[in-house]
Amino acid sequence: MDEARARTEMVAFCRNLYQRQLVVGTDGNLSLRLGPGQLLLTPSAVSKGSLQPEQLIVVNDEGQVLRAAPGLKPTSELPLHLVCYRVRPDVLAVIHAHPPSAIAFSVAGLPLSQCLLPELYVDLGPVATATYSTPGTEACPDAVAPWLRSHDAVMMARHGSLTVGRDLRQAHSRLERLEHTARVSLAARCFAAVLPDGEVLRRLDAREQAGGPPRPGLCNACGACVSRSGCSG
Repeated sequence: MDEARARTEMVAFCRNLYQRQLVVGTDGNLSLRLGPGQLLLTPSAVSKGSLQPEQLIVVNDEGQVLRAAPGLKPTSELPLHLVCYRVRPDVLAVIHAHPPSAIAFSVAGLPLSQCLLPELYVDLGPVATATYSTPGTEACPDAVAPWLRSHDAVMMARHGSLTVGRDLRQAHSRLERLEHTARVSLAARCFAAVLPDGEVLRRLDAREQAGGPPRPGLCNACGACVSRSGCSG
């Protein structure tokens, strides 16, 4: 992708995330593959609401800085982005955000793997929740890496979300779907039922046939959970 266009596009998505409170303060980070061996990345300690195109940083696949404005450095979550590109060669964009409703589920110890809405399984697939790890440390990429092989969205317990895509638009759309589903689930959790087992499988098969990753193994108890942990079936 043309670098000037990529910088403009990334700043637009950053401002959208900030305006919709999917990130606050200097939270969150985005990356985009410019070409072989080059990634465009948001800097550390800069609000996504006021970010400028010239403040974005270019790094290589090992995380070494190739181009950066004076005084700026890559986000401390850079290893989280690098593991996404390493595990998923099809991924060209990554968004790490802090969607409040989705995070609330992880704070409460409730998985988002049991879904109330069929659209989630087609557009996004099942949502995994990685175990808690200290933000900005190597423990974060280690915790999410096993899930990335078969998931386009991973929640990091008490931390935030990770969505990937073929471009920023798709990664952003998946983040929107994740937070929308979490909001509906929070509102309806007291009395709504999850989708029937057979419908979950049919929706995941349709997603795979449309070019998505293979569906992960499902819980024998409820047919929806990615694992038995947290299952209410």
